[in-house]
Amino acid sequence: MEEKSLTHGIKLKDRVGYALGDTAGLLTFSLIGAFQNKFYTDALGLDPKKIVVLILIARIWDAINDPLWGAFVQSRKPNPKGQFRPWILGFSIPLAISAALMFLKIPGLSEGKYLIYAYVTYILYGMMYTAVNIPYGSLASVVTDDELERSSLSMWRSIGAGIGGLPGTIILPMIVYTTTGKYANGTDIKALDETKLFWCVLILSVISVAVYFAHYKLTKERIAPQKRESGEKYNAMSTLKALLKNRPFVMLCFASMLLIAFQFYYQSTYTYLFTDYYGKPGLYAMVTICTYVPMAIFIPVMNKLIVKFGKKELCAVGMVFAAVINIVLFALRGTSLAMNPTVFLVFTFFSGMGQTFLVLEVWALVMDVIDYHELRTGKREESMAYAFFSFTRKLGQTLAGVGLNILLSAIKYDGELSKNGIALSETVLSRLYDISTIVPAVMLALMAVILLFGYNLSKKNLEEMHKQLDAKRTEN
Repeated sequence: MEEKSLTHGIKLKDRVGYALGDTAGLLTFSLIGAFQNKFYTDALGLDPKKIVVLILIARIWDAINDPLWGAFVQSRKPNPKGQFRPWILGFSIPLAISAALMFLKIPGLSEGKYLIYAYVTYILYGMMYTAVNIPYGSLASVVTDDELERSSLSMWRSIGAGIGGLPGTIILPMIVYTTTGKYANGTDIKALDETKLFWCVLILSVISVAVYFAHYKLTKERIAPQKRESGEKYNAMSTLKALLKNRPFVMLCFASMLLIAFQFYYQSTYTYLFTDYYGKPGLYAMVTICTYVPMAIFIPVMNKLIVKFGKKELCAVGMVFAAVINIVLFALRGTSLAMNPTVFLVFTFFSGMGQTFLVLEVWALVMDVIDYHELRTGKREESMAYAFFSFTRKLGQTLAGVGLNILLSAIKYDGELSKNGIALSETVLSRLYDISTIVPAVMLALMAVILLFGYNLSKKNLEEMHKQLDAKRTEN
């Protein structure tokens, strides 16, 4: 009984502490989806096609860097402070510095030099974020082994992420834009003020370090690292091969890749939509509110719903609902309803209701598939599993960034026009609405299909898996 009590029984302090890890990370990470593409196109004057190449090259490097870092962390002997927490604290300051540099515009450079600067700072930030985020993602599986407590940690992580994203998605849009002219219909033409943006990012970066420190002080690793036999070397390739044979792990990677692609895509596209189509960039803040209010509605009853219906089942049905809402939103194009930003926000709220289940539970699902890996192989390898999972999420970020810039080029978007007070054409604005609605609908529909037919850890299967794993752990 004493041994079991060491592996679960988390308190409010643990939940808050764990949530603060994503709060700190999202203070800067959310800025990529909200502002980076517009900063590159409008402030640095970079061609969207060149941004596509930048993002692809960064992901090629991530394909090397992420697994190497995951294997490195997994192979290290933990110090008395834990296996994962020291890495999070140690890299929090380099992460903050790289975030501020990523949004710094050095005056007077040519487009070529701005592009080189973007390469260096974007890739550097990605490396620092990996250094913090892989240990952080691995941490949950050693905080508790109880399924409902892990579900609770996943929800608290989502809450922490939501809080961390609030400054970048609610406060900054009301600060970092200036009026440069008016459209024919009287709405303002808004341009991004890169100086204001940089100082806001710098402040958020400093705050993130303090929040990471609080996360470090409030969390505790309860489950000891799995001991290896004397002389046994960690084999990263063997782990990777086993993970690729793990069906629920692979399916969850695909679903999560699409989820992060969807989130980054709509955050970036809605920045353009509310700035250029509606002429009200301040209203972009309401997108975050409409997306996260459903979370507040469902959090108090989430564990009861999980017990009754199961995590997979809730997430799949939620994605079906969200996809239908976005298809209807696309079908409204060209109507007076589509021209009304309030109507758009109402649909965003209902779409958020459907997304809520996967957003809240994705990290609990990650812990489930890591447990499934342990059941199949007899090894608990959190860091390597999370490194691969994290890389697939970066692929989702890439899919969003590459797809958005290709589509911006296709609709002939010109970021210099708004800076000079010149209105975009009606054709460009109409196409901007189209790519802001139908693409998210497709991604949501694909997630629903993967969860319904690919991910096989249903409520019944998960219960059986945990029984077998408990028996195996007891035996060992």
